[in-house]
Amino acid sequence: RAKEIKTKLGTLLQKPDSVIDFIVPYPEKPEKPHKVQKPSPEEALQWRDSLEKLLQNPYGLASFRSFLRSEFSEENAEFWVACEDYKKTKSPVKIAEKARKIYEEFIQTEAPKEVNIDHFTKAVTMKNLVEPSPSSFDVAQKRIFALMEKDSLPRFVRSEFYQELIK
Repeated sequence: RAKEIKTKLGTLLQKPDSVIDFIVPYPEKPEKPHKVQKPSPEEALQWRDSLEKLLQNPYGLASFRSFLRSEFSEENAEFWVACEDYKKTKSPVKIAEKARKIYEEFIQTEAPKEVNIDHFTKAVTMKNLVEPSPSSFDVAQKRIFALMEKDSLPRFVRSEFYQELIK
């Protein structure tokens, strides 16, 4: 907890690169939040057999994250989402920036949201980060996906919330 607070304070205390960083975009009209449509029971049933389908569905992802939060393991889904976002990054500067952020938040020892990966996977990931590329976190992401698929998904499927979705 103290480390998390220290990290947040460090981010806040950094000097902005320019005055532009102080400008907060304010939309002309307030945007309505996107409504995430509840899936049909048939669609939700498919999630039992496919973590990939669950994670690709905005409602499924939100539900799964809520479930993981209740089990104190939401960092796994957060890491997976961060990796998906990272892989879509094109700018080398942004790739390096996001790689550092993901490493500090999820991979390094004592990270605020450290994911449970073995030493080999951590070593491979750190080696990949010497020259960050869109695939730098692939091994770690696959490990976390497998962990969620084997461990968290079966518990989610047995949860009361999921059972309500498939009725």
